[in-house]
Amino acid sequence: MPSEYIPVLIFAALAASFPIIALVVFKYIRPDSTKVGAKLKPYECGIPPEGDAHGRYSVRFYIVAILFVIFDVETVFLFPWAVQYGLLGLYGLVTMMVFLGILLVGYVWLYKKGALEWV
Repeated sequence: MPSEYIPVLIFAALAASFPIIALVVFKYIRPDSTKVGAKLKPYECGIPPEGDAHGRYSVRFYIVAILFVIFDVETVFLFPWAVQYGLLGLYGLVTMMVFLGILLVGYVWLYKKGALEWV
């Protein structure tokens, strides 16, 4: 085995053993749990829960969340373009307008489809 990999193997062994050692050490130094009854419930505020924790969400919630991520990534692409706009010139302007045009067409399509209506 080449000697260049020895530090990598040592680091990998330390990284793999650290969580195991920490869990074992803290198992012996933590106090014992004396919780019973209501103390074991997720919320200890004194108000009984109104329903099950495994409630269902509307599919529209996920659609809106995905759309938010898509348009958030769009802004990530806009920042480097804005910083380098002077170097890119007309070509950079045209390519960014094409990019924004494609996103605008998708947004209009989603709006007409009714995907952005919450009710």
